[in-house]
Amino acid sequence: MKKLFLGLALTAGTLAFAQETETKTVNASPLKKDVQPVRFGIKAGGNSAYFSEQKFGINSQQLGFHAGAFVNIPISKQFSIQPEVLYNQMGAKDVLSSTETDNGVTNVKTKEEGRIKMNYISVPLMVQMRPTDKFYIEAGPEFSYFINGKTKGETTVASTTGGVTTTTTSSNTEDINKDDINRFNFGLGLGLGYDITPNIGISARYVNSLTKIEKSRPAAENNNRVFQLGLNYKF
Repeated sequence: MKKLFLGLALTAGTLAFAQETETKTVNASPLKKDVQPVRFGIKAGGNSAYFSEQKFGINSQQLGFHAGAFVNIPISKQFSIQPEVLYNQMGAKDVLSSTETDNGVTNVKTKEEGRIKMNYISVPLMVQMRPTDKFYIEAGPEFSYFINGKTKGETTVASTTGGVTTTTTSSNTEDINKDDINRFNFGLGLGLGYDITPNIGISARYVNSLTKIEKSRPAAENNNRVFQLGLNYKF
């Protein structure tokens, strides 16, 4: 009888130890707890771009847009990786001169502007961290390839006489010579976003390029800066 009780005690102890070990093993990977599924999506929004040699301001901002697709790959409840493929517009604007003359009868304002529009295919690779379920912070590299672009010079003359203003505009446009441009552009992005619903979200991102645009100029005064603000939709 003693041997039977001893055998039952040993068996119960062994089962209890095995169950405790199994529980610990199942819970040993907190990174996999509550991981969301992989989701695909589309995104689009506006760009405000300028070159590193310029001072940041309204007179240096070239407006454009970005649009493309992404896949969000969660690796834990707080962290995910998001590769994207975007059509991405960069460039810059500059007010070359702005003058005003007034002879007492007629006021004439003349403004000359130069614009550069550059189109890229960009592949950002963002690592996202979620302090809360709906809000996230992101950072990561962006690889871009230059497709084409244009330079545009524009002169605007506004003449005011007797309270009546007449405005005339003249412009000339040229294609950018691709041989002068570094086709590959590498940058670092930093942004944040908010999920309005499980499917719809908003995001803002700043990308600082580290490679030069024109081959013949130093990189320190010759790379892209762009702010992005947009909407995204997850399927």
